[in-house]
Amino acid sequence: MSAGLSDNAAFVAWRVRQQEHVEQALSNWVPADAPAGLGLVMRYAVLDGGKRLRPLLALAACEAAQGDPAVAMRAACAVELIHAYSLVHDDMPCMDNDVLRRGKPTVHVKYGEAQALLAGDALQALAFELLVPDDGSVPAALSARLCRQLAAAAGASGMAGGQAVDLASVGVALDQKALEGMHRLKTGALLQASVMMGASTAAVDPAVSRHLSTYGSCIGLAFQVVDDILDVTTDSATLGKTAGKDAAADKPTFVSLMGLEAAQAYADAVLDQAHQALSASALPYTDTLHALADWVGRRAS
Repeated sequence: MSAGLSDNAAFVAWRVRQQEHVEQALSNWVPADAPAGLGLVMRYAVLDGGKRLRPLLALAACEAAQGDPAVAMRAACAVELIHAYSLVHDDMPCMDNDVLRRGKPTVHVKYGEAQALLAGDALQALAFELLVPDDGSVPAALSARLCRQLAAAAGASGMAGGQAVDLASVGVALDQKALEGMHRLKTGALLQASVMMGASTAAVDPAVSRHLSTYGSCIGLAFQVVDDILDVTTDSATLGKTAGKDAAADKPTFVSLMGLEAAQAYADAVLDQAHQALSASALPYTDTLHALADWVGRRAS
């Protein structure tokens, strides 16, 4: 893994600036005036929390490919809305039954299960609405491509399918291949789509696209390995969610399969593959994507 990129002052400044831009864009696009207080629930679920890793990946991939930053911001926020809806539903009693998310009560705890369910549904729909604006700012072919990428990553062949496998795997001893397969869907598909949607805002050579896809896949897998590590090494206040939840629920994790030290070595190796894929792409502006890979590996929450 390359050293120090995630601590570089230029990257930190870029990250903070883009996080602020994403937060403002989300605030502008998530309506407060939806009927019967639904808008307030939607905004509670999305705003004022989270690393915004998925939007950052989309924006950095656009930057690397020299794409359209305005379209990339729409893609970035669309991915984040899908991520937010998935967390709202994942935290509900019929799924993981969690009470803490991003350091505050989960949506169903604060607003009730019905409002949480509806807010998640509305956020999912809004994600696709952002990709098809009626002002002509996004070419129709690009809108269609972005919608397809996001739908594939979020649906049965991506995040939702991975969540189904996750629920079916409680108490089951998965081997490494099966565990990787689950998380490439549940967590990795949306992270990989973030990269590819950002790159789609430019005309990218197919060979370059394959290298970016490999980078995104590696980021998705490494993120989950690190998440499993943090679940057993960090407290709930730092994580902003309930620590130790996977072990308590008897869910298979990379730590339970490999042990803590081996899991960290595996995360490092996967991130090295991400760096190698970026280097192979020969794109001229990949420093930010390299730094984001390091950030994934070194994050504390």
